[in-house]
Amino acid sequence: MHTPKLMLPTLLSLAVLSAAAFATSASAASNLVPPQGYYEGVEKFKTGENKFTCEATPQPYTGSLQFRSKYEGSDKARATLNTVSEKAFRDSTKDITTMERNTAKVVMQYMRDGRPEQLDCALGMLTTWARADALESTDFNHTGKSMRKWALGSMSSSYLRLKFSESHPLATRQQDAQVIEAWFSKLADQVVSDWNNLPLDKTNNHSYWAAWSVMSTAVATNRRDLFDWSVKEFKIAANQIDPQGFLPNELKRKQRALAYHNYALPPLAMIASFAQANGVDLRQENNGALKRLGDRVLAGVKDSGNEFQARDGEKQDMTDLKTDMKFAWLEPYCSLYDCGPDVLDQKHKMQPFKNFRLGGDLTRTYDPSHEKGEKGGS
Repeated sequence: MHTPKLMLPTLLSLAVLSAAAFATSASAASNLVPPQGYYEGVEKFKTGENKFTCEATPQPYTGSLQFRSKYEGSDKARATLNTVSEKAFRDSTKDITTMERNTAKVVMQYMRDGRPEQLDCALGMLTTWARADALESTDFNHTGKSMRKWALGSMSSSYLRLKFSESHPLATRQQDAQVIEAWFSKLADQVVSDWNNLPLDKTNNHSYWAAWSVMSTAVATNRRDLFDWSVKEFKIAANQIDPQGFLPNELKRKQRALAYHNYALPPLAMIASFAQANGVDLRQENNGALKRLGDRVLAGVKDSGNEFQARDGEKQDMTDLKTDMKFAWLEPYCSLYDCGPDVLDQKHKMQPFKNFRLGGDLTRTYDPSHEKGEKGGS
């Protein structure tokens, strides 16, 4: 017997369809996802009362990313604020920072109220900047490339709430989503180019924040190459943490060393949390380095920086550490580790944690049972 010729195309078609179905299911299985809290639905769909007004979209920033540093004229510790150059920096980057803040604020308002005009506002701001190719300039200095990665992390992590919400706000807005995600993708490629393969003595908290922006964008755009780059950068960071929990490049900041150790924690804790959601456990990297860093900072805050002073000889400036929002990293951190009763008590007293550079209200995302009031910075 022989197989009739008419059946060969049918068998071939079935084989092709089967292969395609397998490829699709394999691809779906490997889709990048955020931690569970990002699936939260809209709290309550409101209509009528307290009409929402969308603030004007900041002018898309399309110019050169050459900005003055707020530490201009400082010695190599880069720890002495220059008030004149700081004002110049704030003025020249105002539209970028306003865009970051407003995106996080309006997205969180939408997640609370579900008003269509809030969604229109958030997507309108993002598509306006995307269509203008904002923040894409290749004429930049260190401060400029820093602004790019901060802005990308702020906007992409806010957007994640819309993309993954069980309320599916983007279901009828796919054209907007495509425009926004294509722009995020281009910015992430540039951020990787800006911060890749730096010498170890130049790899500090800026690289960690760059890696966070790329991780957030990786999940928003489902790009495994970006995810892998962020994980690589996390591992570099973890291996900079010494056995006592210090970061040598942040110790260089003299009187602000403790503050900068604390500032290094939010992006690292967020990356580890996002990696874990995708089956990559970074907690044991370099013998539990992230836990050592967190413990070192918490101990440093408790003893007013005495251990840091003993290490680098400088009395620590504790000003930044009096701001609750600076400890937003405790939310992802305490989802990764079993925080002790004293740390949890401290965390609960400071909640809710709202940080626009991490995409808004992290307490709502990681510890919703303890969210309360409107306290906290954005």
